[in-house]
Amino acid sequence: MIWNAAEKISRKEMRELQLSRLRWQVEYAYSHVPFYKKKWDEIGLKPSHIERLSDISKIPFTVKTDLRDHYPTGLFAVPNREIVRFHSSSGTTGKPIVVGYTRNDMDNWTECCARMASAAGVTRDDIAQIAFGYGLFTGGFGLHYGLERVGASVLPISSGNSERQLMFMQDLKSTVLVATPSYVLHLTEIMEEKGIAKEDIFLKVGLFGGEGHTPEMREQIERRLGIDDTQNYGLTELCGPGVSYECLEHTGMHINEDMFIAEIIDPKTGEVLPEGSIGEIVYTTLTKEGIPMLRYRTKDITRIMYEPCACGRTNARMDLVMGRSDDMMVIRGVNVFPSQVESVLMGIDGIGQQYQLIVTTEKYMDRMEVQVELLDGAILESYSNLERLTAEIRHKIKTVLQIDVKVTLLNPKTLERTAGKSKRVIDKRLKAF
Repeated sequence: MIWNAAEKISRKEMRELQLSRLRWQVEYAYSHVPFYKKKWDEIGLKPSHIERLSDISKIPFTVKTDLRDHYPTGLFAVPNREIVRFHSSSGTTGKPIVVGYTRNDMDNWTECCARMASAAGVTRDDIAQIAFGYGLFTGGFGLHYGLERVGASVLPISSGNSERQLMFMQDLKSTVLVATPSYVLHLTEIMEEKGIAKEDIFLKVGLFGGEGHTPEMREQIERRLGIDDTQNYGLTELCGPGVSYECLEHTGMHINEDMFIAEIIDPKTGEVLPEGSIGEIVYTTLTKEGIPMLRYRTKDITRIMYEPCACGRTNARMDLVMGRSDDMMVIRGVNVFPSQVESVLMGIDGIGQQYQLIVTTEKYMDRMEVQVELLDGAILESYSNLERLTAEIRHKIKTVLQIDVKVTLLNPKTLERTAGKSKRVIDKRLKAF
C-alpha cells in the first residue's frame, strides 16, 4: 500500500518540490545556524546562489566531526525551548552526536516511518513488536510512532530478554518484528532450543535495520520464521530510521525524496558522479527545523536508481549499502570507531599503546574482543590485579560504546609491529557486501 501521494509523483513534480524546499532549507540554515553562515561566507556563497537543483554541488559538505566539534547543540537552528526531543549516537570520541527535533520535525519523522511500515504491508490489523532499544538511540522511538500512525498496535518490549520476547510474541500473536537482523537470528536459535517452530508464532514481516544485513541472513530469517524480511536505512544525523526503506518488491530502498535530496559522490574527490554510479551517498535535509543537515557525508557506499518500482512508487531508490569509506564498524546496531576504544585504553594506567579489536559472530550476534598489551607483564601473575584491570577496561569501554566486550590482556610485545599503519581491526564476521 502507498501511504502518501508524495511517494508516487512524477520526477518533474518531485524535482520542483525539492528545489522549492532546498531553497527554503539553505536560507533557513544560513540565517539560523552560525556554523553554516560562517562556512558559506568564507567561500562567498549566499542562499540566493542556489537557483537550481544542480547548484547543490556549490554547498560545502557537512561531516560527522562538525557535530562533534560543536557538541552538544552548536549546530541547532532553534533554542532548546523549541526542541521537543533529543536523541544521540556515538561520535568518534567519548562525546556523542546530539540532535534535536521540533514538533514539526517529529511529525515529519513519524510520517517517514509510517511510509516505511506501509511499504512493508503493515496495517491497523497488525501487532508490532519492537525489539530495538528505547532511549537515545533513534531506532525504537522512530519505528514506534510510525507504526502507531499506520494504526498498528505497538508492543514496545525493547531489546534483550529473549525468552520474554518469545513469550509475548506467542501470547500476543505479534505479526511484525522490529529488530537488528543479527538479534532476530539469535531469537531463532533460542526458538530451536526451546522447540518453538515457526508455525507456533504469527509473524508475517520484519522491519530490520541498524546494521549490515547479508543475503544469507535474509534467507535464513525468512526460512526460519516464514516472514518477509525488509530492510531500512537511516541516520541519527538526518532523522533516524525512515530515510529510505524497502517495499515488498525488494528492489532497493525507496528514498523519502520530499524530505531529503540524495547525491552520489566520489568519496576521494567529493565530485558528484553521474546517475547510476556507485559511490558515497550524501544527504541534504529539506524540512528540518531543529538541526538542518546540508550535504551530509554518510560514508556509506551505494548507488541510486531512478526508474519507477513495480510497487507503484516513483521515488528514487538507494541500493543496499555495499560498504563504508571510513573505519566505522556497526556492532549490534551501535556505531563503533577504533579511535573510541583507543581513547579509553590510553587513559588507563598500566596499558601499553598496542591493541587489536577482534570482531566475530557467535550464534548470529556480533562480538568484539579487545586485545591490549600491558606495560608490565608481571600483572598476569596476579589474578586479583588481572581481574581488577580487566573489569575496569570493560566498564570504561561499555560506558563509551554502550556495548559489552571481551577484554584480553597480553604480555608486552605480543602483537605484531609494522613499519606502516597498524592493523587495529580484524573483522571475522560474514561480510554484508
